[in-house]
Amino acid sequence: MPMHYSELSTPALTVDLDVLDRNLSCMAAYCREHKLGLRPHTKTHKTVEIGRMQLSRGARGLTVAKVGEAEVMLAAEPEELLVAFPVLGAEPLRRLAVLARTARILVSLDSETAAQRLSAAAVAHGVTFGALVEFDAGLGRCGLPPGHGCVALAKEIQKLPGLLFRGVLTYPGNIGGVEAQRHEQAQGVAAAVRRTIEAFEAEHIPVEIVSAGSTPSAFISHEISGLTEIRPGTYVYNDLNTYYQGACALEDCAARVVATVVSTAVPGRAIIDAGSKTLSSDLLRQGAQSGYGLVTEAPDALLFKLNEEHGFLDITASSRAFHVGETLTIIPNHVCTCVNMHDELFLLRKGEVVGTWRVAGRGKIR
Repeated sequence: MPMHYSELSTPALTVDLDVLDRNLSCMAAYCREHKLGLRPHTKTHKTVEIGRMQLSRGARGLTVAKVGEAEVMLAAEPEELLVAFPVLGAEPLRRLAVLARTARILVSLDSETAAQRLSAAAVAHGVTFGALVEFDAGLGRCGLPPGHGCVALAKEIQKLPGLLFRGVLTYPGNIGGVEAQRHEQAQGVAAAVRRTIEAFEAEHIPVEIVSAGSTPSAFISHEISGLTEIRPGTYVYNDLNTYYQGACALEDCAARVVATVVSTAVPGRAIIDAGSKTLSSDLLRQGAQSGYGLVTEAPDALLFKLNEEHGFLDITASSRAFHVGETLTIIPNHVCTCVNMHDELFLLRKGEVVGTWRVAGRGKIR
């Protein structure tokens, strides 16, 4: 007999497959229309099955942040995996070299030290790594200043055995806010991309890959001239941060946490069984910038506090009556960290549970 999501043991993370399908197809169609490669970041879903779905829709490969995630995502059978993070340390480099015997491995880096260690691992294990030089387009996290410094590092990479310079990478995480703000910020990123490409052209060094992309910037990527591919991640599920930036609608949020009201004993409060170990404690960056998720059945109830197992709802301004034992669904603020707290996803079609997927990349921080 089919089971309705309200019958699940809670808290539980659910994914609406129809919404997921629509989100995946929409991004793939955008990339085809604008002749951009799609190399989606798997940090959001951490799930082999969705990696396969992305590849089947034309993705040129997958992106991960850590070697442990790469080991998991190899099961999706991508021809090429990008580790968008400098890999340092003998043990993770050894594991990465093992993967390079099965699939093409790209690694982004922004220092000679990282390049030299990657080269040494490649030589020791008889493999070749592709290398992307990372530049900073305004976020101020990782990456060299746009331009000639990237060329200098690329020249050093070209001297190192076991490495093949393939291009450049940036993360435009500084593009955010409402639509007008995103378009304006995209112009700054475009200038950084142009400056970097021109520096390579001046030295007559071919740049095969110019990689950027995030979910808030994804659908304006065509405004950034010179990009060859984008790496959005959150778009598969979307979340409240994406919604409040105007980059999706609420009906595009595929992931919801199902929770049970466990107490209404305190006046003006309803307590649910989803706390910081279920939803994560990341705050909103846009919109109201308060609360830890949206209760879809009662948007006027504020999820204002999380303990490990308890979520505190302020229901004083809500028009809805809350009852012990009822189930609620919550759209998380930041779905990537929320997913990382769950072992499995419950798959829904029209509210009915039709299967489960294991979150195989959960906790792969090394």
